[in-house]
Parts: sequence; structure tokens; C-alpha cells
Amino acid sequence: MHSELRGTVAAVCVGQVGELDSSGRTIASAFVKRPVAGRVRVHSLGVEGDEHVYEGHGGEDAAVLVYSRDHYPFWRDLGVDIPDAGAFAENLTVDGLTEADVHIGDTFELGSCTVQVSEPRSPCYKIAARYGRKDISIVVQDTGFTGYLMRVLQEGDVAAGDEMRLVERDTSHDWSVAEAGRILNVDRNDLDGARQLLEIDALSAGIKRTLAARFSRDEELGMDLDRLYLSGQVET
Repeated sequence: MHSELRGTVAAVCVGQVGELDSSGRTIASAFVKRPVAGRVRVHSLGVEGDEHVYEGHGGEDAAVLVYSRDHYPFWRDLGVDIPDAGAFAENLTVDGLTEADVHIGDTFELGSCTVQVSEPRSPCYKIAARYGRKDISIVVQDTGFTGYLMRVLQEGDVAAGDEMRLVERDTSHDWSVAEAGRILNVDRNDLDGARQLLEIDALSAGIKRTLAARFSRDEELGMDLDRLYLSGQVET
């Protein structure tokens, strides 16, 4: 039963703005996050003490990044030298609760907080910069071991050892984070899947804009083809 879905917080991690080397270019980033001791405040815009460089990071729909420690052995087997927590810039390193387990819109009790899954994480080049491996961001994307973002419905605090327990699931759909991530990050031409995702109320506004833009591009392509048909430049 989904009501039994639960995991444990292995670490609460925050990061300050620093520098990463990306192909010989220095970039500002708070990607490197480290565990903090004790109870940490979680508010509507993120975890206390966590910093962001870019305006698109964080915000109410993406306040907390979660990553399952269940994936850590996979990366170590690939030879990636990852730390024991916060390896993928997550705020919460958790045991259990992988992308395949968790659904978009799932609501969890977390310490004294209530949080809701809002989107799959979209991996970027900073993962490659962090570990000096150009291929790793693509591997994150293709495996679906991306992590996921949550909004904060009720502010509170959290500490390592706290349980993260599912309290509500939207039964109007069956979209796991893994499947949503496939549409978002891998199968970008699956417009039927994108259409279904857009119907999920809990999906973040930013991801809805990204998916909606795919339809706009498709319509523009169709309009271009129509013009070519009418001009006789292509044949039906």
C-alpha cells in the first residue's frame, strides 16, 4: 500500500556559494553541499542556510531537493568519488524513496514539516563540473537517478534520523517521478506523455511551462510545413 511508503533522512545538507571548474572556466555555484548537525529550519523558499546563485534555482515550487542514498553504490561502482551525503547537491539525502517509488504530488510528513513532490530534477552541467567527468550529467539523466524537488506546504524543521512518510497521494494519476523524468529529460518527443503530465495539478509551474513550450514548437513546425505545402516546395 502506498500509505506505507516511507524513508529515513540520512543527512540534511546545505551549501554556500563557491567556485567550480567547468572545462577550464570558473563558475559560481552552491552545488557542493555538506551535512549540518541538529535540527534545521525548512521554510517555503528552502532550507535554512542553503544558498543559490541563479534566480531559477529554489523558489516555492523547488524549495527542497531530495536524493536517495540507494543510488550511491551505483555511482561508486562507476568510479565516481562521491561523499557520504549531499553528493548530488541534495538538501535531503534519504534512505529509500527513489524516483520509482515516489509520485508527482505525493505529500509527506517530514520532521515537523509537510512537503509535496513537485517535479523531477533536471540534471545540468554542474554535476559534471563537480566531479570532473563530462559524461556524468548524461548518465544521471539516462538512468533516471536524478532526485526530485518538493514544495513546502507547512514549514517546520528536520534532522538526520527523521522519518519521511507518505500521507497523501493523488489517485487521479499514476505518474512516478521516474516516469515524469523520462518525459522531461529523455523522451522529449513524447507529446502524449507531456500532455498527461500537464494535467497534474501538483506539477510545478516551471515544468508546465517547459512542457507547454514543446507543443508550441510542434505547432510552429506544423505551420512551417503548411506554408511549404502551399508554396509547392514540398509534396504531400
